[in-house]
Amino acid sequence: MYPNFKPAKLTRRGLFLAGTAALLSRSNRAAGPSSSLITLSPSPKDLEMPVQAFIDEITPVEHFFVRCHTMIPQVKLPEWKFEVAGLVDRPLTLTLADLKKLPRVELVSVLECAGNGRSFYQPHVAGAQWRFGSVGNARWTGVRLKDILEKAGVQPGAKQLLLNGADQPLGNMPRFQRTLEVGKAMHPDTLLAWEMNGKPLTADHGFPLRVIAPGWASDSWVKWLTRIELLDHDFDGFWMKTAYRHPPRHVAPGTPVDPKDMVPVTDLNVKSVIAHPGDWAAPGMITVQGVAWSNSSPVAKVEISVDNGKTWSLANLTGKPTKYGFRKFAWTWKAGEGQHTLISRAANDAGQSQPIEPEWNPNGYLYNAIQPRPVTISKNRPPSSAISGDTEGQTQPDGYKAACFGCHDDHMMRQQRLTRAQWDREVTKMTGWGAAVKPEQRDGLLDYLSAHYKP
Repeated sequence: MYPNFKPAKLTRRGLFLAGTAALLSRSNRAAGPSSSLITLSPSPKDLEMPVQAFIDEITPVEHFFVRCHTMIPQVKLPEWKFEVAGLVDRPLTLTLADLKKLPRVELVSVLECAGNGRSFYQPHVAGAQWRFGSVGNARWTGVRLKDILEKAGVQPGAKQLLLNGADQPLGNMPRFQRTLEVGKAMHPDTLLAWEMNGKPLTADHGFPLRVIAPGWASDSWVKWLTRIELLDHDFDGFWMKTAYRHPPRHVAPGTPVDPKDMVPVTDLNVKSVIAHPGDWAAPGMITVQGVAWSNSSPVAKVEISVDNGKTWSLANLTGKPTKYGFRKFAWTWKAGEGQHTLISRAANDAGQSQPIEPEWNPNGYLYNAIQPRPVTISKNRPPSSAISGDTEGQTQPDGYKAACFGCHDDHMMRQQRLTRAQWDREVTKMTGWGAAVKPEQRDGLLDYLSAHYKP
């Protein structure tokens, strides 16, 4: 529906570089109940919400993004148990029925992948190339994690909670394990949830139990939860010490940073997305609509510009204010014929606002720069642009499928835009996780990947 998009870059004086278009259409639609989502990878499942769906204050489950590092486990509720162990006075083993006997709590909160917006970073970085839509807002129902920990009796030396789910790693991939600091776990808004929008969690979203860590990125919202272990030390597993880390200070774009010199991703950034109009609209009075969200500091205002950021108008915040949820906004625009670029800019109560230029980091996390939305205003709708594949008809090197398709299909490669050096690092990581790459095949594999999936 939309042409390819590369975000227009604003200078610090607020002027756009010309000639941008929207990367909102380079997508394959998922089959079945997720047909409204954009497929980045069907297996493991990575599905993105299309930008048009940012019109809803509460995101319907069928529009809600899905992020999986592994295959989705098939949990059988009669056999499922939840354990609390480690530095506690009273280790617990609970069923879902046991959890439901504790005080029931409901909370509206945004869930956003730390890599949302990764595809917009320049230079490109490896990973799932999310655009706008690895985020959603839901009504979560469950129990305060604090109530469970108090039932178990947290010992004074406890520092972190090690979170484990029912999912199993692929090949030699390290098990997906994340930690929460005791302080975050004891916050009254941190939950263990079994319902999403009034219905039991689906398998895609963590059935039967997941962590709700409002204000934090989704890497801490562990799905299919089975066990919590209280630790007196920092956990040194891959997903804490290497992945989901970002520099604590600004680094120049393209600068490599050792994981030990980075810190774990926690808080989200303030952000906004324009859902309406799309790439075309008829001239006249148009209501510009979308949503904004933040971390633990609520959205305070949203501004709209239609002149490349030279002037800004205050949008109306609509809907019910929530501490952690989407805040809808609307602004009326008298649109004349021609090519226009809309921009939204959100700020929160803490004084944080969306920057003009993104804060680049080597893992592509927490992107929140203001995003231009090109729109054609005309009486007649222009024809859609055709999009062709990158590698159709091209010969793949020996061993390519055996090396790369053991854990996923070619969706993951097609969305990357990496240099040869970046591909070399990715191949090294994947061979460490069990990818079958013979030494004599490595150069041919790198030649193919860096030729066909390059910046």
